[in-house]
Amino acid sequence: MFLVVRDEDIKKGLTTDKYFIWTEKILKEKRVNPYVVAEFTASRWGIFSGLNDVLRLMEGINVDIYAMPEGTLFFPHEPVMVVTGHYLDFARFETAMLGFICHSSGVSTKAFRAKLAAGDKRVLSFGTRRQHPAIAAMIERAAWIGGVDGVSNVAAEKYLGIESVGTMPHALIISFGDQVAAWRAYNEVVDESVPRTMLVDTYCDEKSEAIRAVENVERVDAVRLDTPSSRRGNIRKIIEEIRWELDIRGRRDVRIVLSGGLDIEDILSLRDVVDAFGVGTSIAGAGPIDFSMDIVERNGEFCAKRGKRSGMKQVYRDWETLEDEVRLFSQDGPEGKEPLLEKVMEGGRILKETDLNSARDLALRQMEIIRRIGRAEEFVRDEV
Repeated sequence: MFLVVRDEDIKKGLTTDKYFIWTEKILKEKRVNPYVVAEFTASRWGIFSGLNDVLRLMEGINVDIYAMPEGTLFFPHEPVMVVTGHYLDFARFETAMLGFICHSSGVSTKAFRAKLAAGDKRVLSFGTRRQHPAIAAMIERAAWIGGVDGVSNVAAEKYLGIESVGTMPHALIISFGDQVAAWRAYNEVVDESVPRTMLVDTYCDEKSEAIRAVENVERVDAVRLDTPSSRRGNIRKIIEEIRWELDIRGRRDVRIVLSGGLDIEDILSLRDVVDAFGVGTSIAGAGPIDFSMDIVERNGEFCAKRGKRSGMKQVYRDWETLEDEVRLFSQDGPEGKEPLLEKVMEGGRILKETDLNSARDLALRQMEIIRRIGRAEEFVRDEV
C-alpha cells in the first residue's frame, strides 16, 4: 500500500547499489571470491546504533561479525563493526548494512548531544512526524539509545516496549473553541497517571494563558510553549515572565516545557529557565553518520585502499578517561584498557543482540564520564 521496501526484499539484497550487481557478475564469472575482512569506520565521533538490524539482515549468511555494543561512543577512524567471510556472500548487503547504522547512529548522536546540553533537564523526542512513518520505531529507538527521557510516537510501545509520552495539540483546544474547556476536558478524560501539561499559546499571549490555566483548572503539572519562531519575540523573556507569574501565585511546582523547532543552541541558552525540551526535527532529522565499509584483509594478507589502514583491528578503551587505542586484532591489548569489539555473529548465527535499555544506560554512563572529565562543551558543540 505504501511505498516501502518490504522486509523480504531487503533480506534478498534488493536495496543495493547497482555496481554491486555488476561486481557479483564479474567475480562469479571469473571465479574470484576472496575471504575478506571488512571494517566500518567514520571520520567523526558518534554514538553507535543500528546493529540489531544488521544482525537480522545477515542472519543465515555465512559471515562472522564483530561490533561495538550499541550505545558505545566511538571516535574518528575506529572500526565500529567488522564483517569477515567470503566477499560474494555479503557484497550486495553493504548498502543496507551502511544504511542501518548510518541513519540510526546519526539520530542517536544528535539525541546524545541534546541530552548532554540539557544537563539535568528532560529531553523528549517529538520528531517522528518529520520522517516517513515506516521508520518511526527506528527513530525512537535510536533517540532512546542516545539518552532522551521520553519518546512521543505510540509505535514505540508496540515495537520497543517503551511507553510513549505526550501533552496536547493545538487541535484539541481549537476543537473546543476555548482553552479552559479543553484543559478541563483533558483533566477529566486522560488517565490520572499522565502529567497535566497544558498548552498555553493557542490564541493569546503565553503568559496570560499560563495564568488562566493555573487559575481555572484543578490540576496543572506543567505548561508548554510551542510558539512558532515567527511569533516568539524574546522567548527567554517570555519564559521568565511566565515563571514569575506562576511563582507569585504559589505555583512553583508547575514546570515549563518548551517545544517547536529547537536545536542544540536553544537548549544551551534556555536550560536554566526551562524544565523540559520537546525536540523534534533536530533529532529525528539528524544527518547520518557517514560510515564507510572497507576491505582491510584479503585471503589473510593485509590490504587497504588509500587513506585506510590495513588489517583487522580491535579498539581498546580506558573507561576512566575515554581514551582509546587501536591495535591489530592479533596483538595483545594495552594494560588497563578494555576491548570494545565483541563477536556478535558466527557463521550467520546471532550470538548476541542488543538489550535496548542496556544500550541507553551505556550511552548515559559515557555522558556522565564526559561531564566528569570536563569535555561536555566539546561534545555538545560537535568539536571532538
